[in-house]
Amino acid sequence: MSKVIAIANQKGGVGKTTTTVNLGVGLANEGKKVLLIDCDAQGSLTESLGFQNPDEMEITLSTLMGKAMNEEPIKSDEGILHHDEGVDLVPANIELSGMETALVTVMNRERALKNYIDQVKNNYDYVLIDCTPSLGMLTINSLAAADEVIIPVQAHYLPAKGLEQLLTTVGKVKRQINPKLTIGGILLTMVDKRTNYAKDISRIIRMSYSKNLTIYKTEIPHSIKAAETSAVGKSIFAYDKNGKAAEAYKDLTKEVLDNGKQRKKHRSEIIR
Repeated sequence: MSKVIAIANQKGGVGKTTTTVNLGVGLANEGKKVLLIDCDAQGSLTESLGFQNPDEMEITLSTLMGKAMNEEPIKSDEGILHHDEGVDLVPANIELSGMETALVTVMNRERALKNYIDQVKNNYDYVLIDCTPSLGMLTINSLAAADEVIIPVQAHYLPAKGLEQLLTTVGKVKRQINPKLTIGGILLTMVDKRTNYAKDISRIIRMSYSKNLTIYKTEIPHSIKAAETSAVGKSIFAYDKNGKAAEAYKDLTKEVLDNGKQRKKHRSEIIR
């Protein structure tokens, strides 16, 4: 069965897009079929995978969500782009910014993205959604469509402080819209292990949330190479395969796969 994972945080600049790209390619390197969905009107994920000028694209996520909302037929590969590192992409551009307004007047507006994903997800093992940096209707749609959410948090005070608001939103979506939604884990990103400050933030987050939530053991280090990948349209594995960031994302991939196996085993034991 396909697993849909939203990469979400209302704070910008915490590594959502970088995590989506590198976790996606990491899963593909493990033999998984992976679809990445750019759910941000800025098109950062689209450009990070080397597809320049997204505003000139004819078919994007906005097009496909519009079709799903109007119950129009959608081909299984319609609008999907293929990246040479083995992942597929549903791109986004500025047209997606109008979708927030359009969704206000639509029935079941929280499930518009889910209606599209349900039509294509069986072709993939994993669907990863790069969420917009807000708690607006597009993020709600992403959470409504997801089986779980991964929350990247930069190892700084303000991004960590904003975590509680996102957790509240995830809880509301779970109660009111998507009861199967779970939190896959909190992922610490841009960690500068040379500083006591980053170590303190990491320790505080783990102390505050580890009793009730998974905090990934893997921490993504601060890396210039990782920041440079978006400009060259490659993952960290292709750009700097022997670097610390590549090793960290490889470890994260294994954690995501292992946690998925453990949850599947737990569910099967409950059913028995």
